[in-house]
Amino acid sequence: MPQHRDHQASIKTTKAMDSDDALQVLLFSGTGWYRHPEIPIINGWLVRLGAEHNMQLDVSETGDDISTEKLERYDVILFNNANVLDKIFNVEQRTAIEDWYKKGGAIVAVHAVLVHQQEWPWLMNLGGCDFNSDSEFLKAKVIVDPAAMDHPAVKGQGKEFWYTADWTNHTKSVTGLPGVQVLLRVDESTYEPVREYFQTRNGKAMGEDHPIAWTREWDGGRFFYTELGHDLRSLDTPFGKQHVIEGIRWVAEK
Repeated sequence: MPQHRDHQASIKTTKAMDSDDALQVLLFSGTGWYRHPEIPIINGWLVRLGAEHNMQLDVSETGDDISTEKLERYDVILFNNANVLDKIFNVEQRTAIEDWYKKGGAIVAVHAVLVHQQEWPWLMNLGGCDFNSDSEFLKAKVIVDPAAMDHPAVKGQGKEFWYTADWTNHTKSVTGLPGVQVLLRVDESTYEPVREYFQTRNGKAMGEDHPIAWTREWDGGRFFYTELGHDLRSLDTPFGKQHVIEGIRWVAEK
């Protein structure tokens, strides 16, 4: 991935002052709309998981922690269910994140990050879609994209496997978007894709092409998204741990 020399130099300088070579991750979980009740639980789980894999996760929920100078400390921004971020970040803070990313930054987005980001078009375009509706917590068949079989975030799962989570219906499929590699799709024939609440609110299933995890190399940086993470149950499994850690490592090229 192309990297901006100044950004990389600043990372190396910061790490030289650290006691080890831990990956520096800003875990941001501020929300501008509906707040998932398990956000703090997932934050704690992510911090502990990161520590097991030589990652330093700093937790924030305020835009005051975002600036061009402060972001130079980090290799990765990990957004945990952080929706409607235009209500959290002002224009200057959003621009700082965009500039940091375009200089070789890396973003991981968990579950509800792609929810109502229309007022931050750059982030919505980076993710490739927005939110339509979702399912209950249900077991479903997950299919690994043939071209992604060796990606570390899904490797070892075979061509398909069963998994339980809350499955999100997006406004469109990201398949075929520039720089996107779909990792996983969910088979909607194996579960009810639209829960009752959304069935009366124009909720729509996605059909045969329903990506649930993907990577993107676009606009200078790297991006990883997963639908897992509505609550801890969908993450705290052997696959969930692999999926998240390897997603972080991939965006950071570690």
